[in-house]
Amino acid sequence: MPWIAYIAHFIAAAFLTNGIPHFVNGVSGRPFRTPFPKLGSPTANVVWGWVNFLIAFLLFANIGPLYIGSPGDTIFVAVGMLVTGIVLARIFERESR
Repeated sequence: MPWIAYIAHFIAAAFLTNGIPHFVNGVSGRPFRTPFPKLGSPTANVVWGWVNFLIAFLLFANIGPLYIGSPGDTIFVAVGMLVTGIVLARIFERESR
C-alpha cells in the first residue's frame, strides 16, 4: 500500500475520534463545544459528529483499503486515535476549569 494511504488512515482516525464526543453529547441532549464560536446545540453536535464520521469513512474507503489486523493499518489507525484523544482530552480539560 502506498505511504499516503497510511497518512490518510491516520487522519481518518483523527476525524473518527473527534466525531465521537460531539455525536454522543448531541444524542444525549447536552450542548457541547463545536468549532463555531458559540456553544453548540445538541442537534448541531449530532450533525457535526456525523460530518466527522462521514469524512473518516470517505478517507478509509477511498484512499487505499483499510485492513484492520495488518500491522501498518492497525498501527496508524491506533496511533491516530490515541494522539487525537490525548489532544482532545487536554483541550476539553482546559475548558472545564
